[in-house]
Amino acid sequence: MGTRLFPFVLAATVFVLDRITKAFIKGHLSPSDTVTVIPGFFNIVHSENPGIAFGMLASAPSFWRDLFLIAFSLSVLVFISTLLLQPERTAGHGWFLKAGLALILGGAFGNLYDRIVNKTVTDFIEVHAQISGSSYYFPAFNVADSAITVGACLLLLDMWRTRDRRGHAAEARR
Repeated sequence: MGTRLFPFVLAATVFVLDRITKAFIKGHLSPSDTVTVIPGFFNIVHSENPGIAFGMLASAPSFWRDLFLIAFSLSVLVFISTLLLQPERTAGHGWFLKAGLALILGGAFGNLYDRIVNKTVTDFIEVHAQISGSSYYFPAFNVADSAITVGACLLLLDMWRTRDRRGHAAEARR
């Protein structure tokens, strides 16, 4: 597989995994169900989120919220696809950049699909912890959200590595 095609195959893989997992959750769990996987730490739930991460914008007027989120997602998809289709823009970067962009592309497309078809995004992974008698819950998320997060971390790593390389090159020129 060519290096130019790799990001799109990775993005498609994320999208397919996201669709399969969300279809499974919707087909097997009602919104009130909780399946404990690791007691006190990890559950599978069925949550429909009309907003964005952490439920932000969930109470905004639905027409404007949906319009904004769909437009933003489409903009991200076009921007990332343009970067990936123009190799000169990613020249000098390693696989961190391409993989990061691919994961964000696949995740954004997965959540966009949900938002267009269902008007909500299906979340199902719930992580929580009991620390010193207090309960801490991380809002439910899904495969697409995970891919976007890992992709963003890879972009940060790429920025750090590229900056480090540029710094060494500048020192060598002195």
